[in-house]
Amino acid sequence: MQSLYLSLRSEFYKSRKTLAFWASILLPVIICGLISFGYLATTRGLTEMSPNILWFNYTGQIVSPMGYLILPFYVIFMAFSVHNIEHKNDTWKSLFSLPLNRLSIYSAKYLYAVILTFICLSLFCLLTYLFGNAAHLLKPALRFNEFNPIELLSRIYLKLFLAALGILSLQFIISLIWSDFLKPMGLGFVGIIIGIMIASAKWKFAYLFPYSHPVITLSMAKDSTQFFTRELWASLTYAILFFTSGYLIVSRRSIK
Repeated sequence: MQSLYLSLRSEFYKSRKTLAFWASILLPVIICGLISFGYLATTRGLTEMSPNILWFNYTGQIVSPMGYLILPFYVIFMAFSVHNIEHKNDTWKSLFSLPLNRLSIYSAKYLYAVILTFICLSLFCLLTYLFGNAAHLLKPALRFNEFNPIELLSRIYLKLFLAALGILSLQFIISLIWSDFLKPMGLGFVGIIIGIMIASAKWKFAYLFPYSHPVITLSMAKDSTQFFTRELWASLTYAILFFTSGYLIVSRRSIK
């Protein structure tokens, strides 16, 4: 555990000034802030909505673009950024020569990527709620205060977090294998496009494709009362398989 803690702390110090780290904080602030500003600037038709419908409408404006594009792209870029520190400085050999076991080093990198994803989605959840209530304070005609969506928001964002683990784990391996920017980002971009297409077409086997999991999760969020749907189970399964495969690659990597 001490090796894992030291490796995790090292990942934080190495990447605390990178775009991937700050994006986990800035993306929720910018997107939630812009949507809230739009609601304050244009209230036509919104004041007639019931509070629950108003919240659903407001949340959908944030969640839809975030779940379809922003979250997958962020996960892909962040998985690349975690490995790029070692690729760019050619420090893999130095890293593996430390008196720390490789499982701790690899697990810390993966866990750090998972933590950043969780922070990003937690902030989305919190700021969606806070900015909605702030909009009511600035314009009381927007009756955000008459409905509490925190349970719904927590459920949606937690499902999106689990749905993103399959993409993260796959991109983690791709970024581990290839050091250049184009291959991981290019493959990820193609995966996102295919995922959106097959999920939107409601192909029955779309849940087997990891890049489609966030889209399927959002499309089923309103209709499914079951939390662990098949795309979430598939995402978690892929996360375990890809994490194990990545460690096997690391364990066989030469440090000479």
